[in-house]
Amino acid sequence: MWSVPESETDRTEWPVSSPPPWPARVQATLWWHRSTAAGREFGKGSQIIPVTVAMMVDYLDSPVGPYREILASPVLRIPSRRIGPMPRMSVPFIAVDSEASVHGGRTHWQLPKVLAGFDGTVLGRMSAQGAGWKVSSTVMAKGPRLPIAGALGFAQPEPTGRLAIASARLAGRFRYARVDVESEGPTLPNWLVAGSHRGIVITDGKMRTGPAKRV
Repeated sequence: MWSVPESETDRTEWPVSSPPPWPARVQATLWWHRSTAAGREFGKGSQIIPVTVAMMVDYLDSPVGPYREILASPVLRIPSRRIGPMPRMSVPFIAVDSEASVHGGRTHWQLPKVLAGFDGTVLGRMSAQGAGWKVSSTVMAKGPRLPIAGALGFAQPEPTGRLAIASARLAGRFRYARVDVESEGPTLPNWLVAGSHRGIVITDGKMRTGPAKRV
């Protein structure tokens, strides 16, 4: 499965999860920054937008129960006839604290989920830690809560050369924020840049992640 070392695991047996769509209530912190040279390497051979997007998510409920998640996409894929009309993330790093969610990510969406421990609150300071890596985010939200509605798209590479395309639709309220980030690990600091970044916090949201199609 397409991933960085921080998102690799030898384990193959997981509690079975139900197929999508997956509805959920969420709170989340999202941030972004210009892709580094190492980050742009993940999009080599594809048309990309050189922006890295990352997020910490608290799933308040879902088909596999409550869980927390961190994910990051080094670049965004430019909309095309193949992937559809929206920019899409390609995610080589994603971790959760739910075994059933690991199964769901790897089985339904080609997302290389691994288990991690989480501490803190997603709208304040949260840390995620796994085998040999750690990421922390500290949020400084500002301004009023505003309505938000849209979608997040994924395009996950498969060994065959095809892409698993999926979308998560989101509606709720958000605030603008500055997000202070720390990252440790064998590869993460090279492309998930530490420092203060622009971002938003989803204070209350409803999300629905649909099934993947192969293109």
